[in-house]
Amino acid sequence: MTIATQETQEAFFAERGFGVKIGFGKRPAVIVIDLTLGFTDPARPLGSDLGSQIDATNVLLQAARKKDVPVIWSAVRYDEEGLADAGIWAIKQKGSASLTADGDGHLVDPRLDPQPQDQRLFKKYASCFFGTDLVPRLASAGIDTLIMVGTSTSGCVRATAVDCCQYGFRPMVLREGVGDRSAPAHDQALFDLHQKYADVVSLDETVAYLDTLEVAV
Repeated sequence: MTIATQETQEAFFAERGFGVKIGFGKRPAVIVIDLTLGFTDPARPLGSDLGSQIDATNVLLQAARKKDVPVIWSAVRYDEEGLADAGIWAIKQKGSASLTADGDGHLVDPRLDPQPQDQRLFKKYASCFFGTDLVPRLASAGIDTLIMVGTSTSGCVRATAVDCCQYGFRPMVLREGVGDRSAPAHDQALFDLHQKYADVVSLDETVAYLDTLEVAV
C-alpha cells in the first residue's frame, strides 16, 4: 500500500501509535552538529546554504547561555594520512577529503561564536555518539535532553538522534536549526525522526522551554 500525502501519512502513523511526544527533560544540553566550513560553504563538495539554520542556531545559543546550558560543537575531522581514519566512508563519498586536519573544513563557520566554556567533539562518522565519549560526557553532567541543530538532517543529525534515543537521552531536533543539501531528504528525515526516534521541535517552543529553567549552580 502506498501512502500518498503528508496528511495521510501522519494519520496512518498516528493511528498505529507512532509520533508520541517525548517532551523535554529537566537538564538539557545543546549539540551543534557539523556547522563547519566543509558543510556550510555551498561551493565545497559537502556544502550547502545553511544561512537560516545558522541564524536559528544563534538564537538558540543565546537562550541556552542565559541558563548556563552546556553547548557541544561537533566536527568531522580526519587526522591520519590517506584518510585511513575515514574507513570505507571515504570510498562511499569523496567529500571526506575536504575534512582533513590540515585544512579548514572542520572549523566552525565564523557566523557562529563558540565560547571558551563550550565543549568540542571530533568524530569520524555520522553519529556524534559513534566512536566518541559523548555518552559519559552527558551522563557525568546529569544531562537527560539533547537539543540538536546542524547538518545534514538526513545524515549526521539523523544518526545522532537515533543513537541519542538508543542511549536513553531525549532527542530534540530543532526544525529551523537543521538543514540538508537535499530538500526531499531533509523533509523525509524530519518526518521519520518525529514518528520513531525524536521530537521535532520549533525554535519558539525550545526557547520558551529554556526560559523556564533555573540557572545551573
